Amino acid sequence: MAAPNSENELKTEVPSSHEAEQPQIQAIRMPSMEEIRAQEVWNNCAVRSVASGVMGGGLGFMMGMFLGALDNPIMQDQMSGKQQLLYNLKQMGSRSWSSAKTFAVMGVVFSAVECVVEKARAKHDTTNTVVAGCVTGGTMSAKAGPKAACVGCVGFAAFSVAIEKFFDRHT
Repeated sequence: MAAPNSENELKTEVPSSHEAEQPQIQAIRMPSMEEIRAQEVWNNCAVRSVASGVMGGGLGFMMGMFLGALDNPIMQDQMSGKQQLLYNLKQMGSRSWSSAKTFAVMGVVFSAVECVVEKARAKHDTTNTVVAGCVTGGTMSAKAGPKAACVGCVGFAAFSVAIEKFFDRHT
């Protein structure tokens, strides 16, 4: 290891008096009117719900297409290539439509309930997610009876909290 040649290498850099006087905090920029209006649009529960429904429907459509493509016909060995293709296209279409409807309803219900609860409580925390998850899970499984609705409520609420913690939205 070589020894330093000059005194300059031994000295540590000391900030000048001008640098020491400048504050390290950046100035806060106020949002423009356009930014405020855009935020107000997204604070509307109806807009949030419709957007969530559209995004949920799109996700459900894609998942249905993927899962429908993986479906094998029972009589695959006896079907021609054209018959298999037509069967798979029909399966993809029916599954994508079904999944799109389910995910769209799920997105609308969850988003609407979470937004309404958030506005009623005037708080943005995990409790809103629990309530929205419970209502969504109960609503989605209510056709199967009260027991299924309770299981759906608890299950979807737990899933919603797990996702919320994973993404760490409410810090």
